[in-house]
Amino acid sequence: MEFNLILSVEMKIAFSKYHGTGNDFIIVDNRNGAFNLTKEQINFICDRHLGIGADGLMLLGTSTSHDFEMKYYNADGGEGTMCGNGGRCITAFARQVGIKAKEVRFLAIDGEHKGQVVDNNNNDFVVKVSLRNIFKINKYPGYFVIDTGSPHYIEFHDDPDQIDIYNQGKKIRWDERFQPEGLNVNFVRQEGNKLLVRTFERGVEDITLSCGTGVTAAAVAADLRSENQNSKYFIHTYGGDLKVSFKKNGEQYHNVWLEGPVKHVFDGNIEIS
Repeated sequence: MEFNLILSVEMKIAFSKYHGTGNDFIIVDNRNGAFNLTKEQINFICDRHLGIGADGLMLLGTSTSHDFEMKYYNADGGEGTMCGNGGRCITAFARQVGIKAKEVRFLAIDGEHKGQVVDNNNNDFVVKVSLRNIFKINKYPGYFVIDTGSPHYIEFHDDPDQIDIYNQGKKIRWDERFQPEGLNVNFVRQEGNKLLVRTFERGVEDITLSCGTGVTAAAVAADLRSENQNSKYFIHTYGGDLKVSFKKNGEQYHNVWLEGPVKHVFDGNIEIS
């Protein structure tokens, strides 16, 4: 009789858990290039029942031209587009691991970003991060589609909390009009320069407590919709409050910044096969 013996090799990973207004992330210092995680491993680590649990995972890597590189993965294990709250969290994490510049410059999948720790009290931070300039805005009857580093669907309502955010968001996210990539879905209430935003995120495939690129897209859509002259918007999400500021020239938005609280939740180690 013949047996095949399969040996499982365990890999130990040190990580930190952060969240930005409830949008939570596992962050790993990968400046030594030790970790090349598979989609299945990332999905397992982000699983809220079997792993650590998070909306996404980030690797902080080295860069020859910038302070660091941000590699972002969605909870499903696939590499994601730009994550605004992730950018804010990894800026705080960079300080934790010794990158202490007043303003850091880092690379993400959509290019260069800047990050600033505005305030820090132990494990609590206020962090702002720059997002890409916005030159292309698609306006349709009843909704906007805006790419702020990730593509977002924006729909305005008097009371988004009366909407079935999960099922409506999922339906729009998978609508054939937006395939094959799909997009994130945001339902928004506007009162001047104050917004309430509820988001269904692709990759997470669920409602998230906050979405940085989503609230930024909502602020731009609100600005266009109301034809007002606000350069700052204050946004309330399930997980807390954020601020978006920008400069604009017609329907082109530049010097876009996202600001809000970040929490260093805990550090730990996990062993995975």
